[in-house]
Amino acid sequence: MTFAHPALFYSDEESYIDGTVPFVMEGLANAEPVAVAVPDRNLELLKEALSGFAHLVTFIDMADAGRNPGRIIPDLRAFADRHRGPVRIISEPVWDLRTDVEYPACALHEALVNYAFSGRDLSILCPYDISALNHDILADAEKTHPVVIDASGHRPSDHFHPARVVVAAHSLPLATPADAASTLVGAGAMAAVRTFAREQAVKFGLAHDRVDDFALAVTELATNSVRHGGGESTVRVWAESESIVCQVNDNGHITDVLAGRTPVHANDPGGRGLLLVNRLADLVRTQTTSSGTAIQVRFDLRNKKAT
Repeated sequence: MTFAHPALFYSDEESYIDGTVPFVMEGLANAEPVAVAVPDRNLELLKEALSGFAHLVTFIDMADAGRNPGRIIPDLRAFADRHRGPVRIISEPVWDLRTDVEYPACALHEALVNYAFSGRDLSILCPYDISALNHDILADAEKTHPVVIDASGHRPSDHFHPARVVVAAHSLPLATPADAASTLVGAGAMAAVRTFAREQAVKFGLAHDRVDDFALAVTELATNSVRHGGGESTVRVWAESESIVCQVNDNGHITDVLAGRTPVHANDPGGRGLLLVNRLADLVRTQTTSSGTAIQVRFDLRNKKAT
């Protein structure tokens, strides 16, 4: 088995089961490790459908583990790296409760899967509910998956072009409100940035056990920005739609599309900042072009902690 990344277009529980359970059972019959990372309602459906074989499968609630799509590739890679030989994964990062703010990060994730796992002995099946998702999302799925499985069977996607989705996702503007609190950051100012972030987190009511996480994420972004973005950056913080939001702008350009999603060797001196930010935040969005970069992180103001 070589790398495969098909999209499964399903319309109801029956077509979902018909498209996923044989994929799992074939893997188990071949003694292949299998992980199922789907939102909770489908997770329970598959646990029931797999019945006596469920104990052989690693189940992951995508609504929790994949709340920030930037965490999904590192988690899937960690599962694949723990095993030798072929591995099978069902990954459903897009469902009807994803917001318009979250979705671009989901589409970017699906595009980047093709880069992150190229050449691996791995098959990742991605279900899409065609009864609940809009046309634009399904069109993106055809751009990010080389094969589509639907009621008529398997077919190659004539629109497969993940690079186009990466460019589109990275080109979307990330606006900041005029009344956002802001501070200009240069080398040697990280203690002040950390204090600024903590003050804003407390001001907007972020849960006490997440204040340090927010301050750490903001400090990591500012550190990377100053180091790689021209020596100076602007940090802005505001509250929006039950989230506290921080955006860091600089004059740099991120050229590594997998930045923040690939493992870092223990002996490497850097490269962990964006990985850590993805782990801590509930959502990370990036705009990066030749004229500059903006990275936006969101933390839920409701009492939830990233896992």
